[in-house]
Order: sequence, then C-alpha cells, then structure tokens
Amino acid sequence: MPTLRDRYRATVGGLPPVFWTLWTGMLLNRLGSFVGTFLAIYLTRDCGFTVAEAGRVVALYGVGITAAGPVGGSLADRVGRRFTMLLGLVLGSASVVALGFVRDPTGLAVLAFLAAATGELYRPAVNAAVADVVAPEDRPRAYGLVYWAVNLGWALGLAFAGVVADRSLVALFFLDAATTLAFAVAIALRVPETRPRGLVRQPPLAGLRRVLADGPYVAFLALNLAALVVFTQFQLAAPLDMGAHGIGPGAFSLLMALNGVGVVLLQPTLAPQLRRFDGAHLLAASALLIGLGFGVNAFGGSFPVYALGVVLWTIGEVVGFPVASALVSDLAPAELRGRYQGAFSMTWGLAFTLSPVFGGELLERFGGRTLWLACLVVGAAVALGHLAAAGPRRRHLARLGVQAAPEAGVRGRLCQGLAQGAAPGGARLR
Repeated sequence: MPTLRDRYRATVGGLPPVFWTLWTGMLLNRLGSFVGTFLAIYLTRDCGFTVAEAGRVVALYGVGITAAGPVGGSLADRVGRRFTMLLGLVLGSASVVALGFVRDPTGLAVLAFLAAATGELYRPAVNAAVADVVAPEDRPRAYGLVYWAVNLGWALGLAFAGVVADRSLVALFFLDAATTLAFAVAIALRVPETRPRGLVRQPPLAGLRRVLADGPYVAFLALNLAALVVFTQFQLAAPLDMGAHGIGPGAFSLLMALNGVGVVLLQPTLAPQLRRFDGAHLLAASALLIGLGFGVNAFGGSFPVYALGVVLWTIGEVVGFPVASALVSDLAPAELRGRYQGAFSMTWGLAFTLSPVFGGELLERFGGRTLWLACLVVGAAVALGHLAAAGPRRRHLARLGVQAAPEAGVRGRLCQGLAQGAAPGGARLR
C-alpha cells in the first residue's frame, strides 16, 4: 500500500521551481479576482444601471477577454512568455484601480473592456510556460495542480469578499489590483523566459490560420464555448435572479465560495472513479451536469435550491475542465502553444461576452424560468456533440502520435494525473 509520503510525492514531486512560482502566483492572484464576479452587482447597485444596461457593459468585459486570448497568445509565441505576463498583469492592475474611480457610463464601459483585455493578456503565456517547463508526461498533473490552486484561491477569496461586498465593492476592486500586481512582482523576481529556443516564429496571421485549420480542435472549441455560455451565467443572470428572490451579495458570495470549496474537496474524491472513463464521455457528462446545475434554478427562489444547482455544476467542472486543458496541451504544436492556448482562452472571453447578453435579455424579457430551462437544453446538446466528435478527435490525436490506450494519451494521462490527486480558466478563468 502506498504511504502518505508516496502519495504526496506522486502528486507534487518532480515539478520544476518555475512551475511552483507560477502556481503560487496564480493562487495569490485568484484570492483577489473579484471584478468579473461582482461587476454586474456593482453596476446595478452602485451605479444605477438597469439589468439590460449592466448586461451590455459586462459583455464588454467578455469582449476584452476574447481579445486578450489571441493577442496574448501571439505575443507569447513571438515576444516571449515573461514579457507578455508582466505586461498584462501590470496594465490589468492599473485598469482595475481606474474602474473603481469612474462613474460615467461610457467610462465604465471602456474600463470594463480594458480591465479584461489587459488583465487576461497573461493567461495564454502562463499556460504555455507551464507546457514549456513541465515534461509532457507530467503536464496533466501540473495543469491539475494549477486548477486546484485556482479554486482554492477562488473559495478563500469569495469567503472574504462576502464580508466586504455589502460594505464596499470598490474595496474589492482595489484588492483585485493588489493581488494582480503581486503576481507580476513574483514573475519579475523568479521566472525567466521559458519559450524554447530555436522555434520558428510564425507570423501572426499564419499562426492563426494554422489553428483555425485544425478541424477537430475548432470543433472542440465550439462545443467548449457553448458549455461555457451556460457555465458563466454566474456572471450576471444568476446573481440578479437570486437578488430578485431576496439573496443579496453576501449570500451570493457564499454560493460562489461553495463552488470553489466543492472543487477543492471533490477533486481527490472523484478522481479515482474517473480513471476508467473516456475523455469524450467525461466532457459530455460535464456539459450535462452544468446544464442541470443551472436548469434547477427554474424551480428556485430559495437558497437550498440555488445551492443544489451550484453543487451540480461544480461536479460538472470537476469532471470536465481538466480534460479540456489536457486536450489543448496535447493538440498544440510546440511553436504554436501560445496561440492554441490563446484560442482556448478566447472561448472563455466569448462566453463572458455572450452569456450576459443572452442571459440578461432572456431574464428581462421572459423571466428566470425560461432562461434556466434554456441552459438545460444547451447543456444536453453539448453533451451529445462531444459524443459525436469523439471518434474524429481520437483519430486526429493518433495521427499526432498521442496514444489513446487506457494509460496514455489524453484519456489515460489525464486520468492518471487526476488519480494522483491533481485538481483549469482556467484554467479556470473566473
């Protein structure tokens, strides 16, 4: 029987110091990531925006994330990972601080876009840097550890935010800027350039064309986007619907903290059970659980029902998000790691753009019940899509030399990493 020390070494052993600096920085940054979560409440409660107006501004935040993906990915491949990370984190910190001082609607809209466009510029570079410094066989474990850290920071940060949010949302924005700047300092002091030497520097458009020509990857991105549009309803529709039923910012923070705590606790519990399942089946189950998690809100109006929904979509992300991150890592050529990660990040940005528009409009025009039932339908459709795409994607991975045997490839290596205790944006992006 393996000892506790053996399990610990299997989980965290053998990873380089640069990885742990990035891991610590992402944990610290995640402790203070409040803008994306509380922007809708800030606009409606403190700035007097209507639901539809707030939805359009929050959508601009998503547009910023969308732009940050390909720009950050291209910079990471052509200029370098370290420069891109520092540029994004410093500019992002400044944009978030400015967001707390502006009240003009146009200024808020512009700053919402800039806060996301600059603040998320670092993400493709970080993910590419992890692939640069971690051996291929250890990447699923490394990405899983990052995912676990992000959720730990998310849970702890939101537990604290729940105390502060009822008093001052602006204070949360300042804390967000401070933790972002602290991550930049850690990179400046401890992280060298990681981009492998000798790689061909693809022109921006040529590199993008290569990504878009990868049919199985583009199909995966489309399915991932559809699932994320449902998943990111926590950004606008969920807090506003909860508020209409008497659940304020403090209680909303507790529900979001439940999500983070759930990931931290469920990951090691569910991981051994996931080993025997194919990656496509896990992605399908994830989409269906996310749809169910938001679908139950159709019968909501009370804290227990909303909590049940959070538990369901939390299980969904535990099941599927690490699979998605490992799949991107396996599909990306070394010279295009930044761009593939940028395209993956872009699906999050598009989701942050589309979900408040669709969610806000459906909520205002037809009510919460229609919105949440639509989320259930989309989740089920995405699940069927992943099952249909499984065969072509598996054959494509085989052409790339990624084995699909039970102990290798996306399915085996990812599940092996999960079973060792690995816990995305990602990558969870939130």
